[in-house]
Amino acid sequence: MKRMPEEEARRWLLHALDEFTDAEDLRRRERFYLALFHFQQAAEKALKAYLYLKLEEPDVFRAHSVAELIEAAEKLDPVFSRVKRSKSLDGYYIPTRYPNGLPGGVPSRFYDDPAEAEEAESLARQVIETVKAAFPEGA
Repeated sequence: MKRMPEEEARRWLLHALDEFTDAEDLRRRERFYLALFHFQQAAEKALKAYLYLKLEEPDVFRAHSVAELIEAAEKLDPVFSRVKRSKSLDGYYIPTRYPNGLPGGVPSRFYDDPAEAEEAESLARQVIETVKAAFPEGA
């Protein structure tokens, strides 16, 4: 069933918000490798929510790069230039999940810095807040 763009965008934003909440919980529990991945995912899904709202041909939805999605959003609204630093979240997409994504490390042991997780949380929050502000009323 094909949904209307606004309905689909709201579904993606809701999931992004839920994923962000789960990532916050993982950060508090010091499961940093999982928190980092889910902060990246929350930002990615929030950006996709915005793009669902604005684009008719959503080729960009195959992308998993926050940097690429910010670039696409910025072409539609220059306000997204404010969240360019969030592109660093892309560094958590692969290595936080796979031991072979790290040279000689294991993600669950390698990612042990609370400050790193707090920075990722802040970057993801900035993306989500920017997307929410760009949504029609009721988002």
